[in-house]
Amino acid sequence: MPASTLDIDHLRGWIGRQEVLHDTITAFPVAALAATLDRDDAEPLAGDALPPLWHWLYFLPRARQSQLGPDGHPARGGFLPPVKLPRRMWAGGRLEFPGTLRVGDAVTRTSTVADVSRKEGRTGPLVFVLVRHEIAGPEGVAVTEEHDIVYRGLPGPGEPTPAPRLAPEATAWRRDIVPDEVLLFRYSALTFNGHRIHYDRRYVTQQEGYPGLIVHGPLLATLLVDLLRRNTDRRLAGFRFRAASPVFDTAPFAVCGRPEGGRVTLWARKADGTLAMDAEASLD
Repeated sequence: MPASTLDIDHLRGWIGRQEVLHDTITAFPVAALAATLDRDDAEPLAGDALPPLWHWLYFLPRARQSQLGPDGHPARGGFLPPVKLPRRMWAGGRLEFPGTLRVGDAVTRTSTVADVSRKEGRTGPLVFVLVRHEIAGPEGVAVTEEHDIVYRGLPGPGEPTPAPRLAPEATAWRRDIVPDEVLLFRYSALTFNGHRIHYDRRYVTQQEGYPGLIVHGPLLATLLVDLLRRNTDRRLAGFRFRAASPVFDTAPFAVCGRPEGGRVTLWARKADGTLAMDAEASLD
């Protein structure tokens, strides 16, 4: 789609739009994600701290079936701007954890469309949407998050892909992951994510042109923080991550980490040695 067909001024009219949602930190999603990540955790009880990033199990979309778009996401418009580009991806984010959410808490998420911008990429126009979330529980604000969403067109026939970046070699921590259909299905179910790129092989290969099912960006980020939790008891104060290239279910990948004082560098490394996601955690 040529950039001239994107009315960026119209899309920027969504800046400042807000959405307020309410939920309760129930125990079952906590236990289910622990099982999905192959953790041997105790059964969650009221008052237990919710691990960082696991707030993504709550405030889930509840669009009616008739309101879904062809990609399985809710049809565009409403809270998010109606960007008319076929590919929509979670590109990265920045989070801080000033408090703690706990099992049993009644919680509120206030979301704001902070910015909408357009850039020109190798495959045509890109539209970036920045959403800010603030999640509060009984003790006040516990999580602040900036969420980057990118929209892009489909590549043309024979169009070259950008050269991948190599992942770092030196690592202190590493865990190998097999991203099979069951893992992707379980995470999609836990987050009520209907995006077909994560479970519908015919759609993702024939309609979007990818070689296989795509591992969720939030799942990659969750696995990186889970690696951190498996190797240190220090509290996570802040976390930032950025997607570098998609991970498919066609080969295993690794989540890796290297502590550096009060910070930890984290990354996801694909089987060919290239970088899928890089991240940085700050610890208390």
